[in-house]
Amino acid sequence: MAGRLMKVSSLATAVFASSGFYLYNRQLDPNDLSLVRFGRAAATTAVISYDYLTSFKHVEFGTEEYLALKSKVHQRSAERLRDLCCANRGTFIKVGQHLGALDYLLPEEYTCTLKVLHSRAPQSSMEEIQQVIREDLGKELSELFVSFEEKPQGAASLAQVHKAVLRDGRTVAVKVQHPKVQTQSSKDLVVMEVLVRAVHWLFPDFAFMWLVEEAKKNMPLELDFLNEGRNAERVAGMLAHFPFLKVPHIHWDLSTKRILTMDFAEGGHVNDRDYMRRHSINVNQISENLGKMYSEMIFVHGFVHCDPHPGNVLVRKCPHSNKTEIVLLDHGLYQVLQPEFRIDYCRLWQALIRGDMSGVERYSRRMGAGDLYPLFACVLTARSWTSVNAGISSTPVTKSEDVEIQTNAALYLPQISELLNRVPRQMLLLLKTNDLLRGIETTLQTRAASSSFINMSRCCTRAVARYKRSKAGSRTRRLRITLAESLALWQISVYEVFLRVKGSALGCWVCALLGLLH
Repeated sequence: MAGRLMKVSSLATAVFASSGFYLYNRQLDPNDLSLVRFGRAAATTAVISYDYLTSFKHVEFGTEEYLALKSKVHQRSAERLRDLCCANRGTFIKVGQHLGALDYLLPEEYTCTLKVLHSRAPQSSMEEIQQVIREDLGKELSELFVSFEEKPQGAASLAQVHKAVLRDGRTVAVKVQHPKVQTQSSKDLVVMEVLVRAVHWLFPDFAFMWLVEEAKKNMPLELDFLNEGRNAERVAGMLAHFPFLKVPHIHWDLSTKRILTMDFAEGGHVNDRDYMRRHSINVNQISENLGKMYSEMIFVHGFVHCDPHPGNVLVRKCPHSNKTEIVLLDHGLYQVLQPEFRIDYCRLWQALIRGDMSGVERYSRRMGAGDLYPLFACVLTARSWTSVNAGISSTPVTKSEDVEIQTNAALYLPQISELLNRVPRQMLLLLKTNDLLRGIETTLQTRAASSSFINMSRCCTRAVARYKRSKAGSRTRRLRITLAESLALWQISVYEVFLRVKGSALGCWVCALLGLLH
C-alpha cells in the first residue's frame, strides 16, 4: 500500500513539475487557464453561498441585529465578487459592471462595491497591443502611424484605446481588443451559467439566468469591432439633425474585428461637473440634449445605444463655434426594438407621465409584467408607487423616496427577479440604459427635470402617430392622424413655454404678486 502511494505521489509530482515547466517555457499566465478561472469562480461562489446559508442561523429574522448582520454579509460578499471579477477580468468585469448598475435590483452594498469595476479594468502590455495590430493589419506600428502613445487613454473590460497620429497628420483613437478576451469569453459564460444555476438550486429566489442569457447574446456583438463601426455610422446618420451630437468618423482601412480606428475626440466625462464649470458648459443643456438623443433613439427609431456610462459620453465646447457638444463613444452594444414593443413602450411612458393608471396597467401587462405591473412601473421609473400614481412628471424626486426605493429593492428581490424573467429580452438592456442615464442625471442634479418629460412626450407622440399612419387604410384617416399629432405637439410646446415663463424671474415675480393679491 505504501509503495502504491509512493508511486502515485511521484507521478503527481512529475505531472505538476512538468506542467509548471511547460507553462514557464510557454510564458503562460495561470490566470488564463480555464481550470484556474473556473476554480476561482467556483470557490468564490461556494464561500458566498456558505456565508448566506450559515450567518443567520442564530439571529431572529427582522430584528435590528439581523438587519445589521445582513448588511455585513452583503458587503463582504460584494467584495468577494468584486475581487473575483478583477482576478478573472474580461467577461467577468463586463458582467460585474452591469450588476453595479442594477440599483433597482441589488442591495446598496453590491451596487456601490461593484461600481468601482469601471476603474479597475485590466491593461494589456504594449507587446500584446503590437502583436494584435501585427496579426490583424499585417504591419508594424511604425509603418502605420507617425506616433502611437504607449499609455492608453482608457482601458475597459474588453479593450483599451490609444492615441495615435496617422501618416497624413490626422490624430486618431485606436481601440485594440485585449488579446485573450476572444478565446476566454465563451468559456467564461459557460462557467457563469453553471454557477448561476447552482446558486439558484440552493436559493430558489435567486433568479439571475436572464443576466447570463443577455451576456451570451451580447458578448459576441461587443467583441466584433466591425459591428461597432457600423453601429456608429448608423446612429450618426440617424441623429444627424442634432448639431450638438458628434460621433467619431471610422477609418475602415485600419479597422478589423479586433481593432477599431476612429477620429480622436477630446472632452470631459458627462458626469464631471467641475469640467463643465471650468469650460462654461451649461449642465441643464447637457442633460436636456442627452434626453433628446435617447428619446429619439428609443421611441422614434428603436435603435438604442445601451452603454451610456460616463466614460462613453463626453462633453466639450466646439473650438470653432463655441457651442456645447456631446460626443458619443463605444457603439458595440445596441438594442433593436421591435415596432410593436416600441409602440407599447411609448404608450406606457405616456401613461406614466400623465398618471394614467389604467394605461400603466394595460401596457405593463402587454409587456409581460402581468400582476406585477405596479412593481414594473416602479422599476422602470425608479420612483415609488405613490409617485407613479400621482404622475411622475408632477412629483419631484426626494432623498427619502430614493432610500425607500433602495430598501424595497432588497425586500422585493424575488418578485423583481421573477419580473425580469417575464418581460421581453428587449426590456433588459433598456432597463440598464435607463439606470445609467438616471445615474448621470443624479450626478448632474437634473433628475426628473420637466424638459426630459417634454422631450419624451414629443417623441412618443411622433412615434405613435407614425405607427398609426403606417396602419391606416385611407388618405383621410392618415390626414386625421397627422392633424391630431400636430395638435398634440402644439399643446406640448405651449406647456413648455408656460413652464419656461413660470421658471423665469418674471414668472416668479407674477406668482408672488398673485399670492399677495389672494
